[in-house]
Amino acid sequence: MHSDDTSYVGFLIADASRLLRTIFDRRAREIGLTRSQWLVVRRLYRNPGASQSELAEMMEIEKASAGRLIDRLERNGWVQRRPDAADRRINRLFLTKRAVKVNASIHPIAEEMVDEALQGLSKADRAKLTELITHFKERLQIMAEAGEPETEPAVKKNKEFEARALDLA
Repeated sequence: MHSDDTSYVGFLIADASRLLRTIFDRRAREIGLTRSQWLVVRRLYRNPGASQSELAEMMEIEKASAGRLIDRLERNGWVQRRPDAADRRINRLFLTKRAVKVNASIHPIAEEMVDEALQGLSKADRAKLTELITHFKERLQIMAEAGEPETEPAVKKNKEFEARALDLA
């Protein structure tokens, strides 16, 4: 671990992501959607008719969590559930006209926020940043899909940490 976490790339990316979520939530609050709900709206806008399971997979969350989000969105008039024609056990999810309209108005909020955060960077710097983050994300996706096993030292270090934690308890 680095002695100065503020210069560690993993910390910087995680902290920047947290700040983006915080600022977005603050700016989008007046519309009546949380960031999580807006993400559902965005996914359904791009994938109308997705099932709850498909939505959960797209968002990389548990089916139960997706179900709670969908329930809230449906109660508030943002999403409709419609039975699947081929399989009555499945409901297909669609945005209401209201949600489609809000999606169009909330997207510029996100774009403006990112543009403001990147203020002072040239077009070339922005393109390079996008390229680097894309590479980083692609590498992480490859690692996640490979299901990389923990290395032996990491497993040993984790077991030592757990043992010390148990001693302190």
